[in-house]
Amino acid sequence: MDQLIPIFPLETVVYPGDGLNLHIFEPRYQQLINDCAKKKMPFGIPAVVSRKIGDWGTLVELTQVANVQPDGQMDIRTRGLRIFRITQLLKLYPGKLYSGARVDYPANDEMSDAKVMRQVLAAIKKLHALLAVKKKFSKPEGELTSYDVAHHAGLSLAQEYELLGLFTEGERLNYLKRQLELSLPVVAEMESLKEKIKLNGHFKNLPGFEI
Repeated sequence: MDQLIPIFPLETVVYPGDGLNLHIFEPRYQQLINDCAKKKMPFGIPAVVSRKIGDWGTLVELTQVANVQPDGQMDIRTRGLRIFRITQLLKLYPGKLYSGARVDYPANDEMSDAKVMRQVLAAIKKLHALLAVKKKFSKPEGELTSYDVAHHAGLSLAQEYELLGLFTEGERLNYLKRQLELSLPVVAEMESLKEKIKLNGHFKNLPGFEI
């Protein structure tokens, strides 16, 4: 059955379990956050991709309202709950300044594949090593899901959105594995190119080639 929820469309993808911190400065969204805080109700963040609101988004809960300024601007903390599909967009939520949407919640199979997860984690660590990036996961490795590691995999916004529309853990992990297999050689070549550029003009100790 469809549910009517307030929405805050953003050019980002939020996954279940994600923590997202936002600075709220527009009056319509100040109203949305105040309403959610007062009524202890969640709101939706549909992903905006290529300047278009997608069908998929994530219901989030407000976990903290901080640093409220005299003009109503505020900093908030949220946490992703579950993925929804928009069935109808409403330009205005009834009686409010902000928008709304009727949504349903697709079934989501969370059965993991430990072998593929290990492969995904190994590829992510290799990617981070190539990029000289240090990022910690939010949980012990044995407890991680595709949603926990997706933002670590170097996906584009469009790719993160594509993963949002996959509803089995196996599909999501295999999607991440394929994308990493495609991106790792490109990144490795870029790093090799950077080293070549650095060495340009230096004396090189190269063996001759026997004819």
